[in-house]
Order: sequence, then structure tokens, then C-alpha cells
Amino acid sequence: MLPKSKEKVRRSRSLFRKNARLAVSRWGEELSPRSLPELKRLSCDPGLSIEEGKVLLLHGNWYVTHAGLLRLALRRRCVGIRTVLQEQLCDPTSGRWVFKATVYKSLGSRGFVGYGDANPSNVSSLVHGAEMRIAETRAVNRALRKAYGVGLCSVEELGWARRANVSGSSDQRKASTNGNNGHQNGQPRLRDRLCLLIREHHLDAGLVKAYAADFCGTASLRDASRDQVEAFINELAQRAAKDREALVCQLNSYAKQPEVSS
Repeated sequence: MLPKSKEKVRRSRSLFRKNARLAVSRWGEELSPRSLPELKRLSCDPGLSIEEGKVLLLHGNWYVTHAGLLRLALRRRCVGIRTVLQEQLCDPTSGRWVFKATVYKSLGSRGFVGYGDANPSNVSSLVHGAEMRIAETRAVNRALRKAYGVGLCSVEELGWARRANVSGSSDQRKASTNGNNGHQNGQPRLRDRLCLLIREHHLDAGLVKAYAADFCGTASLRDASRDQVEAFINELAQRAAKDREALVCQLNSYAKQPEVSS
């Protein structure tokens, strides 16, 4: 049996190799010379997995997800997370919400504090009405990143405008040549929007694809037109924001059907 330190190194290397293969297959055109070295660090220290949706590449930059931060806290035996609504900073009539989150790494910890805010101007129009929940998620993410020394921004902390423009000039050039695979009129491509919704609301990707094909009336999601996919994404966002439990129940009805390829 390998010593604990050697076993940890072996697992980290194995995770990096797996992450690297997935990164190349999913985002090969977006990888920069610094992407894989950064991915190696993320695989070895926080132990973030691409396959499990814990880390995401958006336009050449790595972002940790809410699920990834919670998993990291669980592995490090975090004892608790406390969130408090900052009522004096909130304005319900305009949809502005601010939360304070405190992460306690151990029983004697004084806590690591993070603040999160959300309002209609810094969230997607597809999730207007869910600003309170988004603000709490952002606060928790910031506190967790501070507690465990995660230098990456979390994808949930990005305002929608920043998500759309984070690509920079190199991706704008791609958009002009890639058509629907790139950005359209300054908006993120549909695939990115769908991936963000799936991660933001913790949905099963396979079931979402099956639901999408059914919604669009096609054999698979790839057979649907751009307008059909965009309509589905709008519908998914609205349902997830208003009644996620009902949406999950409907998605589960597709569990026995074969997974539809994207």
C-alpha cells in the first residue's frame, strides 16, 4: 500500500490527466498556453474535476463552480456556513439583494466572511426574479474562496455582461468566422448559456438534453434550429427560477429514456 502522500500525488496526477483529456475534447479551440498549467494546479491542490462540473473554461479562463466550492469544503471538513440577509442594503422593490456569508472551517474558527449582491443589472434577464437566491450563492462562493485560498472567480459571481464579454478580442474574431458557434451581437453562444443554466441550477445535463429535444420536437438537440434552442433556453431559465422542484420532477420523467446526444 502506498504512503498517504504518494497516494495523494498519484490521485492528483490521474485527475489532471483525465481533466486534460476532457478539456482538450470540450474546449480545445479555447485553450491557451497557460490553460493546462493552471488546470494542473487546480487538479493537484483543490482537486477540481471537469467531469463532475466543478471547474469550467469560459473563453480561455478557468472558473470554479458553486458545486466545486461546496465539494472542496466538504473534503476539508468545513463545519458550517452561515448566511445573513443585509436588510439595510437591500431594496426589494428594485430587486437588489445583499447577503453576508461566513464559513467556519473548524469549531474554533472565527469565520471567513464574504458578501454577495445581485440586482437586475448584474444577472441574466432570463433569471430576473431570482436575485435573492443568486446574491446568497455569490456570498457563499466568495466566503468559501477566501476560506480555502481559491484564487479563481466562481462562475456564479460573474455578471451576465461580464460573462458575455470575458472572451476578449480573440474570441470576437472567432465569432465572425464561426457563425452560431461564436458570439452573436455581443451575446454568449447558446451552448455556453445552456451550460451555465445547468450548473447554476444544479440540473442533470443528460435529462436537460432529453427535455430539450422533446421541447424542440426533434430526434436530438443538434437537429434543432437556433431559434428552437434559444426558445428552450428561455423556457428553462424561467421555469428554474420560478419553480425548480417542478422542473426537476419533469426532468426526472426522462430518466428512463435513452440519453439524447448533443
